[in-house]
Amino acid sequence: MPATPQPYALIFDMDGTIIDNTAFQAKAFQLLFRDLGLTTNARKLLNRLNGMPATNILKTVFAHPVPDKQLKEYAAQREFLYRVLYWDKRRETAGLTAFLQAARAAGFKIALGTGSAADTIGYIIDHLDLRRYFDVVVGKDDVDRGKPHADTYVATSRQLGIPPERCLVFEDAIMGEQAAYKAGMRCITLTTTLKAADFQAPLAVIKDFTELTPDKVVELLEQHPATPKPSKELAKRQYMQL
Repeated sequence: MPATPQPYALIFDMDGTIIDNTAFQAKAFQLLFRDLGLTTNARKLLNRLNGMPATNILKTVFAHPVPDKQLKEYAAQREFLYRVLYWDKRRETAGLTAFLQAARAAGFKIALGTGSAADTIGYIIDHLDLRRYFDVVVGKDDVDRGKPHADTYVATSRQLGIPPERCLVFEDAIMGEQAAYKAGMRCITLTTTLKAADFQAPLAVIKDFTELTPDKVVELLEQHPATPKPSKELAKRQYMQL
């Protein structure tokens, strides 16, 4: 008798995926840049680098090396600005809770894999009462390297006990999509931050979670069993703009 296959796992990025907050993140960065006398366009910066830890993003805007301690202080300042701006605006992406409930009922494992620290994760998922839907939560504090490295999604897969080929990542950022492919996973992307044409090879591109059902997800996974290889050209193009 053939063995029953393991369930599929759904792994969700946080910023720009389960919440549509990129505009507020960009505004916080822009206010920080103004305070530091920098002219960098924060929205264009996030279009390229969203998904990376804030200290790594900040490292790219200075013409000279900045000590890690100083970068962490800048990141903390940006985080404070972001929370003030976003405090009364915290909302889940349309259709998220209904989709999570349906996915759990359909037997999917569900996880959160984000570059945010534990307190920032709590600021979102506990306020929105979403933690109960996640079997595993992996954040910045749980891995050595953030996106676009595969560490976040590899750690999430291990904690779930589900192999990468049965994991599907939801992302809004190029760096996150590349991290998924490096981890050996497939991906569905959201257009909260970027246009559909900006992504490499997602199974689908959605505006929000009202456009998906668990049955549709299984259909997409079975129609496209191969995991795309990370795009060296896309990565090169991203880093050349730093």
